[in-house]
Amino acid sequence: MQSVTGEEIARTVLAVLVLIALITLVLRAAGVPHGWASALAVLRGMLQLAALSVILTGVITDARLVALGLVVMFVAAVLTSTHRLGDLRAHLPLVLAGMGAGILATIVVVFATGAIELSARYALAIGGIIIGSAMSTATLAGRRLLQAADDRWEEIEGWLGLGATPRQATAPIARHAVHEALIPSTDQTRTTGLVTMPGSFVGAIFGGISPLEAGRFQIVVLAGIMATAAITSTVVAFGLAPRLCSADSPRRREAA
Repeated sequence: MQSVTGEEIARTVLAVLVLIALITLVLRAAGVPHGWASALAVLRGMLQLAALSVILTGVITDARLVALGLVVMFVAAVLTSTHRLGDLRAHLPLVLAGMGAGILATIVVVFATGAIELSARYALAIGGIIIGSAMSTATLAGRRLLQAADDRWEEIEGWLGLGATPRQATAPIARHAVHEALIPSTDQTRTTGLVTMPGSFVGAIFGGISPLEAGRFQIVVLAGIMATAAITSTVVAFGLAPRLCSADSPRRREAA
C-alpha cells in the first residue's frame, strides 16, 4: 500500500484551503444567503475524511468494525436528511423507513447475486456510496414535495373539496417530487464515461485494478444508486404527501 508523504499532505491542504477561499469569495460577492455554508461543508468534510482515513487504516478488514461504521453513517445520513425537511420528530420515522428500504434492497441484490464480493472492504465501499445517495435523494424528494405543496396548495384543496382522499389529492405532487429527486442520479448515470468519470472508478484504477474490472464495479454502483434513489424517493414523497393534509399540518392551519 502506497504511503502518503508529508509534502503531499501539505499540498493537499493548501489546495483545499485555496478552493474554500474561492467558494467563499464567489458566493459572498453574489450575495448568496449563507455564503459560508459551502466552505464550511468542505472544511468539515476534509476533517472528517482525514479522521476516517486514519481509522480505516486499522479496521477496514474487520467486519464488525465496518458494520459499526456503516451504522454510524446511516444514522448520521438519516438525521441530516430529516433536519433538511424541517421537523425532525415528525419526519424521522418516514425518512428512516425510506432510506432503510432503499439501502437494504440494493445491498441485498448486489451481494446476493455475487456481482460484488461480500467482504468488509467492499461492504464499506458500496455501503458508503449507497447511504450517501439515499441521503441526497431523501432530502431532494422531501424538499421538492414541500415546495410543490406550497405552489399547488389550492389545487390540493380543490381535490379534497371534491371528496378525494389526502393520498389521492397529493399524488400528483408526490410523483413530481420523485421525478425531480431522481434527476441528479439519472443525469450522472446517463453521462458516465461521456461527461463524468466517477470517483470510485478513477480510485479503483489508481489502486491498480484493471479498467475493465473498475468499469464492472462502477456499473453495479450506478445501478445500485438508481435503485436506492427510486425506492427512497418514492417512500419519502408518497409517505409525506398525505400528511400535508392532516388537521395539524401547518399548511392546513394556514389555509384555514
